[in-house]
Amino acid sequence: MIWKRSAVLRFYSVCGLLLQAAASKNRVKGSQGQFPLTQNVTVVEGGTANLTCRVDQNDNTSLQWSNPAQQTLYFDDKKALRDNRIELVRATWHELSISVSDVSLSDEGQYTCSLFTMPVKTSKAFLTVLGVPEKPQISGFSSPVMEGDLMQLTCKTSGSKPAADIRWFKNDKEIKDVKYLKEEDANRKTFTVSSTLDFRVDRNDDGVKVICRVDHESLNSTPQVAMQVLEIHYTPSVKIIPSTPFPQEGQPLVLTCESKGKPLPEPVLWTKDGGELPDPDRMVVSGRELNIIFLNKTDNGTYRCEATNTIGQSSAEYVLIVHDVPNTLLSTTIIPSLTTATVTTSVSISATTTTSATTSSRRDPNALAGQTGPDHALIGGIVAVVVFVTLCSIFLLGRYLARHKGTYLTNEAKGAEDAPDADTAIINAEGSQVNAEEKKEYFI
Repeated sequence: MIWKRSAVLRFYSVCGLLLQAAASKNRVKGSQGQFPLTQNVTVVEGGTANLTCRVDQNDNTSLQWSNPAQQTLYFDDKKALRDNRIELVRATWHELSISVSDVSLSDEGQYTCSLFTMPVKTSKAFLTVLGVPEKPQISGFSSPVMEGDLMQLTCKTSGSKPAADIRWFKNDKEIKDVKYLKEEDANRKTFTVSSTLDFRVDRNDDGVKVICRVDHESLNSTPQVAMQVLEIHYTPSVKIIPSTPFPQEGQPLVLTCESKGKPLPEPVLWTKDGGELPDPDRMVVSGRELNIIFLNKTDNGTYRCEATNTIGQSSAEYVLIVHDVPNTLLSTTIIPSLTTATVTTSVSISATTTTSATTSSRRDPNALAGQTGPDHALIGGIVAVVVFVTLCSIFLLGRYLARHKGTYLTNEAKGAEDAPDADTAIINAEGSQVNAEEKKEYFI
C-alpha cells in the first residue's frame, strides 16, 4: 500500500514538472515576477490549521502543498496524500488553501508551497502546535492541620508545550515566594511543571482558599485552577463582655463569655475568686452567659470563664466592682424642706423632713436592703438639719414675743413719767385718758 502511494505521488510530481516545463517554454520571461506567499500558523493541539498559499500574478502555473516529510498534500485541486484530516479549502490559479483538522504534536513542522515555474519557486510556512496543559492537581494537604505546623503544598500539571506557568494565590492574594520545577516529558515535546508552596499556618488560615493557577497561551485567557480549602485546628480564644460598663447596686448584670476555637469549645465554666459561684439562686448560668439578677456589694470579685476543646484550654477574667446608687434625687428633695422650715413652725418642718426621708426610702427599697449596715453619714446629716431648723425657729419665735411685750409696757407707762409716787402716776394716767377722750370729743 505504501509503495502504491509513493508511486502516485511521484507520478503527480513528474507529470506536473513535465507539464510546467512544456507550458513554460514560451513564458519564461513572464514567470520571473511570480512568487508564492505563505504565513506561519499556530494552532492548539486538537484544533484545525489552515494553510494558504497565494500568487499575485500567475499565468496558469500550478501550485502544490507538501508536508515536513516532503510528501505532496495537494497538487492544485488534486489530493495526493490519503489523510482524512486534510481537506481542500480553495484552489485557483492565484490561491491554494488546505486545512488540517485534529492537529497533533506530530504535525508540527515546516510546510512548503511550490510554484512550478522555471525554476520552481517555493515559500515556507511553519506550523506550531501548542500542547494544552492538563488540569492541575494539589497534593500534600492532610486534614486537619494544627496551628503552628509547617504546610507544604505541591501543584503539578503535565502535557504543556511550551512549558506552562504556575501561580499561587491565598484568598485572591498572590504568593510570590514559591519553588518552580520544569521537566521534559517522554515524548520530548511536552513538559511537566510543578510548583511547591511552603508556609506556617495559624488560626487565621482556617477556611482560607489556596488556589493553584496554570497559565498557558493555549488556554485563551481562561486559566486552569485547582483549589484547596484549609482546615486548621487551634485552642480556644476567650473574651468576657459585660452588659453594662458601670454596674450598680440593685441592677442586673449579664456577663457573656465569647469563645472561639476549632473544634468548637465545649460549654464554658464560670468561677468566682477561684471557686464555685457563691449564690446559685441569683447567679444563673445559661449557655455562655452568667446572669446576676440583683447586684450587691458581696458580688465584688474576680469572675473567670474557661473554654476547652480537644486541642487545649483558655480562659479570661473580669473584675466586678459594684458601685453605689447616686444620691442626686435625695439631695434635691431635702433642699425645699429647709426653705419651708424657715417660714413655718418646727412641727411642719419635722413632718416635711420625715416625708422627704420616707419618700427617699420608698424610692429605692432595694438599695437599702442590699446594704450590710446603716448609712451613718446620711442619718447624721438629717439630724443636723433638723436641729438647725429647730434652733432657727426658736430664735425667730423669741424675737417675736419680745417685740410684743415691749409695746405693752410702753403704753402702760404713759403719763406717769413725772409723777412723784405711784398714786399720782395712776391719777395722771386716768386724767390723761379722760383728757384724751375729751380731746377726742372736742376735736370731733
